[in-house]
Amino acid sequence: MADVMDLLTLCSELDEDLSNLSRGDNQRKERIRKHIHTVDTKLKYQVPDFEKDLQWLNIASSLSLYEHLKGNIVVLDFFTYCCINCVHVLPDLEKVEQKYSLNDGVIIIGVHSAKFENEKVSANILSAILRYNIHHPVVNDHDAVLWNKLQIQCWPTFVVVGPKGQFLQTFVGEGHRENLLEFIDESLEYFKDMINPCDLKLSLEKDKVNEAPLQFPGKVTTSNDGKILVVSDTGHHRILVLSQLGVVQHCIGGTDRGNEDGDFTHARFNSPQGVAINGDNVYVADAENHTIRQINLTSKTVRTLTGTGFQGQDKEGGKSGRNQELSSPWDVVLGKSPESDKENVLYIAMAGTHQIWVYFLQDSDWLKGSHYSRGTCLRFSGSGQEENRNNSYPTKAGFAQPSGLVLSPTLGLMFVADSESSTVRKVSLKDGGVKALVGGEFDPMNLFAYGDKDGKGYDCKLQHPLGVAIVTEENGPLLIADSYNHKIKSVDLKTSICKTVIGPETDGDDVIKFQLNEPGGLCVSQDKVYIADTNNHHIRVLDLKTQSISTLPVIFSKDETDSKPKQPIKVKGQIEDMECLVLPSMGDLTITLEITLPEGSHLTEDSPSRWVLLSEKNGQYTEEFKGEIKSVESIEICTVSVSDDPSIFYCQCKVLHCGVDNVCKMSQKTFKQAVGIDPQSSAARRHSHIHFSV
Repeated sequence: MADVMDLLTLCSELDEDLSNLSRGDNQRKERIRKHIHTVDTKLKYQVPDFEKDLQWLNIASSLSLYEHLKGNIVVLDFFTYCCINCVHVLPDLEKVEQKYSLNDGVIIIGVHSAKFENEKVSANILSAILRYNIHHPVVNDHDAVLWNKLQIQCWPTFVVVGPKGQFLQTFVGEGHRENLLEFIDESLEYFKDMINPCDLKLSLEKDKVNEAPLQFPGKVTTSNDGKILVVSDTGHHRILVLSQLGVVQHCIGGTDRGNEDGDFTHARFNSPQGVAINGDNVYVADAENHTIRQINLTSKTVRTLTGTGFQGQDKEGGKSGRNQELSSPWDVVLGKSPESDKENVLYIAMAGTHQIWVYFLQDSDWLKGSHYSRGTCLRFSGSGQEENRNNSYPTKAGFAQPSGLVLSPTLGLMFVADSESSTVRKVSLKDGGVKALVGGEFDPMNLFAYGDKDGKGYDCKLQHPLGVAIVTEENGPLLIADSYNHKIKSVDLKTSICKTVIGPETDGDDVIKFQLNEPGGLCVSQDKVYIADTNNHHIRVLDLKTQSISTLPVIFSKDETDSKPKQPIKVKGQIEDMECLVLPSMGDLTITLEITLPEGSHLTEDSPSRWVLLSEKNGQYTEEFKGEIKSVESIEICTVSVSDDPSIFYCQCKVLHCGVDNVCKMSQKTFKQAVGIDPQSSAARRHSHIHFSV
C-alpha cells in the first residue's frame, strides 16, 4: 500500500495535466476518472480517522469517517480561523453545500488546525463559526494530529475523501471552486453504486445563541467632537451610529448580508469592519463584499466608492471607482495628501493582499510629484507577499494581513496592527517606508514569533493584534488591541516599551483587571477609549482619568433593528425628460441640483424643501436617495452607480418658497433621467445637472 507522499505526488500530476485541458473537454473527465481509479484500486491509501475525544461543533456528537460517513464523499477543510485565505474560501464551500445536499451523499467537515494558541480553544472556534456563518460540522483538532498524518503544509487545504475513506485529491490555497465542484461531480459518478445519503442530524451553533444588540462588533470610531460613535456590527452585517449614551441614531444595513447601495432601508453590507467618520460621511471597509462604502448621514444614503464586489488579486491598483478590484479591506483611516490641509485620502488595510492601499477622495497631488484623480485607488505600501519585512522601499516591504490603522500626522507616521506577523509596524506617510515597532522578530519569514510578553521592540510579544489607537498624536501612547491575548496594551512611542494596560485577573497589580474576548478594534476620544470587545458582543469604555471600565449600552429607540425595504413608491406630478446619458457598466452618475426662484423670493426656513431620487424597475419605483434643499445654488446631491442594464432615475423636487409679499407657495416637479449602457464608453462618470426654475 502506498503512503501519503505517493498520493500527494499523484495529486500534483493530476493538477498539472488538468491545467493544460480546457474545462468541459471530455479529456478532463477521462483524466480525473483515471486518477480516481488509480487511487481507489492501486494506491488504496485511506485517510486516518479522527482522534477520539475531540470536541465537535455544529453537531451533537463526535463523528467517525468509517462509522458515520461511510458511503459519502467528504470534503475535509483544514483551516485556522485567523487566516484571511481560509475566510476567502468559505464562499467556495457554500457553493458546494448549495449544489449538493446531505441526501446527495456529500458533506463538508471543517478540521480546525490552529496556528495560534488562542485558536486551540473550542469556545473561540465557536465564535468564529458564528462570525463566519459556517453551517457544517467542525472538529477541533487542537494538536493538528490529522494535519500531520496527511502532511498538510498550509491553510487552507481541502482533501476529498471517497466513500471507503480513500484519499482522492487535495486542493491547496485559494481559487479552486470550479475544480473542486468538477472533482466532486466525477467522484459521485465513479462511486455511484456506493454513495449513500448522509443521514447526520446537524445541530447548528447559530440556533443556540440568544439575540443581542451587537454581534461580533469589529471596529468602533467617533466623530472629532466625540458626540457620535460609529460601530461596525459585523455579525449583523450593519453599521450603527450611536449617541454618546448609546442611543441608536441610525441603523444602516440589516441582519442579513448583501451588497446593495441606496437609502438606509435598502443598503446591505457583508461583515463590515473598519469605519472612519468625517462630518456627515462615514467610510466603511465592507470586508466580505471587498468594497469601500460611503454613508452620508444627511441624505441617509449608501454608495460604493471602490471595489467590484468580488475578491480581486490586483496588487498594484490604479483604476477608478468600482472598476478597481479589492481583497478583504479590514480597516480605513482618513489622511491628508502632501501639501493638503484637508483629509482628502482614505488609507485602507488591505488584509487580503497583505498591503496598505490609498483611495483619493478628491483630485490630489501625491508622493514623488505624482497626481491622481478623485476615485483612484492604488497601493501605498507592501509588496503583497505575506511576510514581516521592514524596508525603506514601500514596494519591497511586506505585511501579513494588516488589520488595524491609525495615523499620527504630527509624527508623519501610520501605525499598523499586522495580525498574522503578530506585530505593530510604523509606516512613513512621506514615502511609505516600513519599520518595526513592537512584536515579531528579525526573520521576515517567521510568522510564528507570537506570545504574550511585555517588553521593548522585538522583545515584546503579541498574538494576532487587530487594532491600534493613539491617545495623543505626538507623545502617544499607542494602544493595541492584542486580540488573541484578550488584552489592551500600550506602547511608549519614545522608548518602544510595550506593557499591558487591560488584562485578566492573573496579570500584575498595575494592570486594569477586565476579561475581554478577542477585542478587534479601539479608538480614543476625549478622555475615553472605546473598545470593540468582539467575542463578548459589547463596546467597552475605558475612562482614562478614573481608570475604570464600563459597558456602553446599545439602545434602539424603536423595536425595528433591521432596515427592511419599504413598499415601492409612485411617481407624482409633472415629469420633465432629460437627455439620455451613456455610461459603461458599473459607471457612476453624479446628480447636481440648482433652483431658480422668482425675483425677491427665498426658501422657507421652518418647512424645508426636499428632493427624492427614485429608480424604476418593472414599473415600480424604489427610493434610492433623499435629502433637504438648503440652498438655491448648484450643489451635488448624490452619486449613484449603474448596473449592467439601462436605468431610469426620477428626481422629485418639492420647493417651498416665499415671495416679497410673504405669500408662501409649494412647487413640485419630477425630472426623468435615462441612462444607457455602452461597454465601450470611456466616461466612467457622467453628470446630470437638474435645473428647477420655479
